[in-house]
Amino acid sequence: MTKLNQLPKTTTKAKKRVGRGYGSGKGGHTSGRGAKGQKARSKVKLGFAGTKTRKSLLKRLPLLRGKGKLKSRKPKTIIINLKYLNLLPKNSQVTIETLGKHGIIDPNEGKNFKVKILGEGKIDHPLTVGLPVSQGAKKKIEKAGGKVLTNDSRKSISR
Repeated sequence: MTKLNQLPKTTTKAKKRVGRGYGSGKGGHTSGRGAKGQKARSKVKLGFAGTKTRKSLLKRLPLLRGKGKLKSRKPKTIIINLKYLNLLPKNSQVTIETLGKHGIIDPNEGKNFKVKILGEGKIDHPLTVGLPVSQGAKKKIEKAGGKVLTNDSRKSISR
């Protein structure tokens, strides 16, 4: 059991709270904010540029215009449910190329977007899946006798 006089010393001190009077440990009167001026009286906004006539940096940046300005710029993900993998032959490898060849996805879309397999439906035969899968889909694939490859083994197949 450690004693109070054997506790490790703390080196960090609490930050002084500016503008909270004498009891704050920062002195009174101006409380560390200097004498007069805008910064002594209030906080100044980060994008503030000086006067009304001068534009802040944010106002000077160009706007995105048109219909798609609020659309997400993230790359789309094509979602494939497990039930569609029954179209593939038994013991085949599931890659973007095989999905395109069997008409499950458009081959051109497979090159441009990410593909993920979700666990809706049943799978009847074993497959080796080399794509990202959800936890539910992984359980169902392994229950059917198939394999889900990890990131490291996926890279070696795609080369």
